[in-house]
Amino acid sequence: MKIAIYGYGNLGRGVECAIMQNPDMELACVFTRRKPGEVKILTDGVKVYSAGDILSMKENIDVLIICGGSATDLPIMTPELAKNFNVIDSFDNHSNIPMHFENVNTAAEVGNNIAIISVGWDPGMFSVNRLYGGALLPVGNDYTFWGPGVSQGHSDAVRKIPRVLDARQYTIPVEAALESVRAGNTPELAVRQKHKRQCFVVAEDNADKAEIERSIVTMPAYFADYDTTVNFITAEEMERNHSRIPHGGVVIRSGATGPNLENNHIIEYNLKLGSNPEFTSSVLVAYARAAYKMRSRGITGCKTVFDVAPADLSILTPEEIRARLL
Repeated sequence: MKIAIYGYGNLGRGVECAIMQNPDMELACVFTRRKPGEVKILTDGVKVYSAGDILSMKENIDVLIICGGSATDLPIMTPELAKNFNVIDSFDNHSNIPMHFENVNTAAEVGNNIAIISVGWDPGMFSVNRLYGGALLPVGNDYTFWGPGVSQGHSDAVRKIPRVLDARQYTIPVEAALESVRAGNTPELAVRQKHKRQCFVVAEDNADKAEIERSIVTMPAYFADYDTTVNFITAEEMERNHSRIPHGGVVIRSGATGPNLENNHIIEYNLKLGSNPEFTSSVLVAYARAAYKMRSRGITGCKTVFDVAPADLSILTPEEIRARLL
């Protein structure tokens, strides 16, 4: 199957690497909003095109993976591109997913295409495990802990503060809360009780660091509801100690069964990711395979990870899946 990449940053490069690991796929081309000549990719013989030329390649692409940001890119890009291509995106603004779904579904149905949105690890693999947990243990509670790891969205929010040159924000689970849930307790946890946030900031010379710190810790929707620590460091320290983008987290379903709910059960799904964008890219590529299979069966419109059969993600045949994995 011919896979194309729309947008070539950390996520796009990760998609390219993932395609190399899947022998049933090949990279058809890459589209960029930058000057194509300035974008150097890893795959020999594959061309980079301007985003404006994408319709000229329509017949050469089975699935288009859109590697843009959720804040401003994907709400516009995904519906527009779904009119002409089978698409995958990683839209991760949880509260806006229903609206995004409706917009993409309308566009995909007009184009007779399939679109799978909000693909990644959360939303994505964590979402599937929350669904499984609640279905298997209907009497219980869900708990999701993120980190320890770099939040790209929160890091970007800090970088937008005046006189901030660079920033990394680490989301860190509160260990006592995590261990309480793992022990079978079902506490009601406020946001501040589940996670804390740690920021490393490179500021301009002579910047008012106290004002920058105040802007961070009082930022609504990002930091105001958390215990947040701000550390000012040099650019050299940032490059030396914070250049990687690890992440991960845990989804836990704590439930009970029996006539008197006397038996407790814990379901845990745990991710430890050396590279947030590379793992997300690997999930995107697996769902591109699913989109290809589903479209070949005549399925169109917008879908999420909940609508995809596990077998459609695999390169294995149904017979191989039953023999090896069941």
